[in-house]
Amino acid sequence: MNPKVDWYFNKNETWKDEIALLRKYVLDTGLVEELKWGVPCYTLNGANVVLIHCFKEYCALLFHKGVLLKDKEKILVQQTKNVQSARQMRFTDAEQINDMKDIVKDYIHQAVKIEKQGLKVELKTTKEFEMPEEFQNRLEKNKALKKAFATLTPGRQRGYLLYFSSAKQSKTREARIEKYLQNILDGKGLDD
Repeated sequence: MNPKVDWYFNKNETWKDEIALLRKYVLDTGLVEELKWGVPCYTLNGANVVLIHCFKEYCALLFHKGVLLKDKEKILVQQTKNVQSARQMRFTDAEQINDMKDIVKDYIHQAVKIEKQGLKVELKTTKEFEMPEEFQNRLEKNKALKKAFATLTPGRQRGYLLYFSSAKQSKTREARIEKYLQNILDGKGLDD
C-alpha cells in the first residue's frame, strides 16, 4: 500500500467498502500502487495496468489494455465509443465484488500477464477518425491552418477531431473550430 494513495480510499464515503476490496485484490498481484490522475493506479515496471475509480452510480476497475482481455463473462464496458483500449469492470456494492472475487482476480491476472508479455493494442490511426465537414472546409480554405494541423502530433490531431466531431449540431462544431483555430496555428493541443 502506498500511503500517498490512502486519502483516495478515505475520502470516498459512498464506495469505501467496495474500493477497499478492489484495492486488496489488486495489491495481491504484486502491482505497484501509485496515484495518477487523482486515482489509485497500479503499475508493472512503470506501465499502467489497472486503476480504481468511482462514479456516482458505480465504482470500477479500469483495465488500460482491457480490449486485450478474454472477457469470458462479458462484463467489461467500453466507456464511450471513442475509447480504444481501456475497458471497465463496474460494481454497485461490496457483495457483488465478493461474489465475483475469482472473476475479478482472474481479469487482474490476465491484465498483468498481458503487460508482462509486452502486448500492444492496435490503435486507430488519425486518418481513421471522422473528419467533420466543417473542419475539412476550413482546412481547404486556409493553407496555414492545414499546414499547422498537419504538423501537430497524432494525439493532438485526434483530440481535436474527437472534440469537433462529438458536437451534434453543425453550429456547435463551427463554434468549437473557431474557438481553437489559434491554438492549432500555434501548434497547441486542446489542453495546452
